[in-house]
Amino acid sequence: MAQTRVLPVLPLDDAVVLPGMVVSLDLSDDETRAAVDAARAGGAPGASDARAPGISSRSGGRPAEVLLVPRVDGQLAEVAAVGVVEQVGRLPRGGSAAVVRGTVRVRVTAVRAAPEGSDPTGSTVRWAEAVEVAQAGQEQAARPAQPSASTSSDGGGRSDGGGQSAAAPAGEVADVDRLAREYRALVTDLLRQRGAWQVVDSVATITDPGALADTAGYAAYLTTAQKIELLATPDVATRLERLLAWTRDHLAELDVAETIRRDVQEGMDRQQREFLLRRQLEAVRKELAELDGPGADGEGAAGSEPAAYRARVEAADLPEKVRAAAVKEIDKLERTAESSPEGGWIRTWLDTVLDLPWNVRAEDSYDIAAARAVLDADHAGLADVKERVIEHLAVRRRRADAGLGVVGGRRGGAVLALAGPPGVGKTSLGESIARAMGRSFVRVALGGVRDEAEIRGHRRTYVGALPGRIVRAIREAGSMNPVVLLDEVDKLGADYRGDPTAALLEVLDPEQNHTFRDHYLEVELDLSDVLFLATANVLEAIPAPLLDRMEIIRLDGYTEEEKVVIARDHLLRRQLDRAGLAAGDVTVTDDALRALAGEYTREAGVRDLERSIARLLRKIVARVALGESTLPVAVGAGDLTGYLGRPRHTPESAERTALPGVATGLAVTGAGGDVLFVEASLADPETGGAGITLTGQLGDVMKESAQIALSYLRSHGVELELPVGDLADRGVHVHVPAGAVPKDGPSAGVTMTTALASLLSGRPVRADVAMTGEVSLTGRVLPIGGVKQKLLAAHRAGLTTVLLPQRNGPDLDDVPAPVRDALTVHLVTDVREVLELALEPAFEADRGGRTAGASGRSPTALAA
Repeated sequence: MAQTRVLPVLPLDDAVVLPGMVVSLDLSDDETRAAVDAARAGGAPGASDARAPGISSRSGGRPAEVLLVPRVDGQLAEVAAVGVVEQVGRLPRGGSAAVVRGTVRVRVTAVRAAPEGSDPTGSTVRWAEAVEVAQAGQEQAARPAQPSASTSSDGGGRSDGGGQSAAAPAGEVADVDRLAREYRALVTDLLRQRGAWQVVDSVATITDPGALADTAGYAAYLTTAQKIELLATPDVATRLERLLAWTRDHLAELDVAETIRRDVQEGMDRQQREFLLRRQLEAVRKELAELDGPGADGEGAAGSEPAAYRARVEAADLPEKVRAAAVKEIDKLERTAESSPEGGWIRTWLDTVLDLPWNVRAEDSYDIAAARAVLDADHAGLADVKERVIEHLAVRRRRADAGLGVVGGRRGGAVLALAGPPGVGKTSLGESIARAMGRSFVRVALGGVRDEAEIRGHRRTYVGALPGRIVRAIREAGSMNPVVLLDEVDKLGADYRGDPTAALLEVLDPEQNHTFRDHYLEVELDLSDVLFLATANVLEAIPAPLLDRMEIIRLDGYTEEEKVVIARDHLLRRQLDRAGLAAGDVTVTDDALRALAGEYTREAGVRDLERSIARLLRKIVARVALGESTLPVAVGAGDLTGYLGRPRHTPESAERTALPGVATGLAVTGAGGDVLFVEASLADPETGGAGITLTGQLGDVMKESAQIALSYLRSHGVELELPVGDLADRGVHVHVPAGAVPKDGPSAGVTMTTALASLLSGRPVRADVAMTGEVSLTGRVLPIGGVKQKLLAAHRAGLTTVLLPQRNGPDLDDVPAPVRDALTVHLVTDVREVLELALEPAFEADRGGRTAGASGRSPTALAA
């Protein structure tokens, strides 16, 4: 059993003493001096063994011992080292200090203060009971034969410094020796890096592994917590393993720090060397210029960077104003120090200017027939767009034949705005126009752009300044007359950085863009020969001043027959190639393509149609890979269900309008024309309350249309033979389904009036009739826009009769002939005509001879 010892506590703030360490302790602290004096005076409290100052050991030959306890954050640790006071003396500056040597590890079991009067030194000293921590080798040896803690190393039980026990097995001894050799090598390497050669020699003389491990108490790279962990670890092998890991981590940190320091130093040396060499080179060139005159040092001057830029400027075909600006920047570059960041900005500007094709222009193709053939081969339909491009080429050819060049600084540029729903081919049409004209094509995506500098460029005072997208597009095209497609111009935004749409005003104005000035270049750029094409889904989202600069060409969508032609001649061929199929591997009949366009997709463009064709081909490829089918494969209309499932779009107008109070309207959205159903109902008289309730996320304009329709019916109900008396005490509810989609527009008044009239009369609206138009308080049907898109939507939905305002009659010329032939269009001027054409006729149905609607009930009952 280990012997319990009672010793005075000497707390160490943020310091740890391991066995074998010799430290010097300043005795200016009262607590430290009291502990040393108590150790030198005698043993435990109550003993009278006082000694004279300056003598290190007590009477009887026993050493003066203290308990060196680490103290972290005011708390004493549970482990400590027994320290022997070797010497007490004065320092050269007058203070006093004690030299203490650590001996063995102990575990602190109790701490107490000595009672008053019991301390021979006259001060209160804390005393602690401590038990020596047995070594790992002693733990594994036979415990009855273990010597006491006070036994010297001659007994074979303990070696000073916590060394390896002689009772440990041979295998563990070999492992400890190996760890000791590795740790000695690491410590030696670390000490050599620091130049501590004397300490290296001292470490080499330590043979005991435990004593070697305890020398880590002197290591400055170990934290107090790590040293306490070493003090609390009696097993030598464990201590060495932890020391190896910590020392390796420290060496790795030193290597990284040294690498960083070396790289920084090399970079600084290189910059200093480069600066000195450039200054010397500048001085040599200056001396040569003074001795031989300007230009005499031709070879040396030509090799300099400013001279190289000057040579490039002289060789480039630049306008005079641009050349003068470039020469001015080169002169500034020569006066700029190499270390100045302004030199990099000047070089970037010069590179940008020299990369622009200032006087490079592509020759337009004046073969009008070939250009028309290219447009027809790439796109089906779109006659308006093709006609406008042919007109542009014809005029340019006429001017070229007549010898008419640039007039008033302007060439024959144009700005065309292709407006239409997604998927109608606006972007691909731009590529076809460029190919037909023989020009290069550049696409500039404007969707989401909110910074004016993206159009006009950044001013050169900003770090990282760049030219605007227009200048970059010209540089990318390699000529001054490309076809530039400004894609999604209606998606431009504005914030605190400016309004990009305002910056486009100068770009797209034919009267101004021949002197366009980019903020980065600060020189004039002629854009008058550029053919700008802008694409937009909704023209209303484009500001009016910007829209005024454009020539609007509407792409309202394709008819079903046009979709079949596009799918057969373009989409199917492209998707066959993407699916890895040859032209004859899969054939799709026109009937199948017509079913895909009419029953599986319902859109103004052909994007969903192309996705359906791609899905069909993927199904075929998968079945061939699984051995369920073999090539070639022919797909007919009846085979689509097996590949794509049931059709997703079927006519629903007859089902929706089967009951009174539902009318079919036509609307224009960002995706093209669409069919819109308007539902109306009357509240029960018992619920009370009058007025109108509107649901379906209706905008302000549609809300006003509903109120106008209700007011008209209330004032003209007698003329229309409608029971409008019930409206005085019954609420009206108007709902437009698909409430998750916001709806607004000035063309739903006629539809709402018809729905309310159908509700009051009990006569359902004809299932094959759709209508559009605004209504006034006097019952006049007012004209609307988007006639072509609305008629295309009615045709896609399977409707056969459309009611349009009389003043929209001329707009029918824009509707494709196949659609006009398939629809019966009635031009109306008054609501009475609408109701007469749209509502089912009344008939006698019940036995009582009452006028009844289609359901056989009276109008009042139906309205309720």
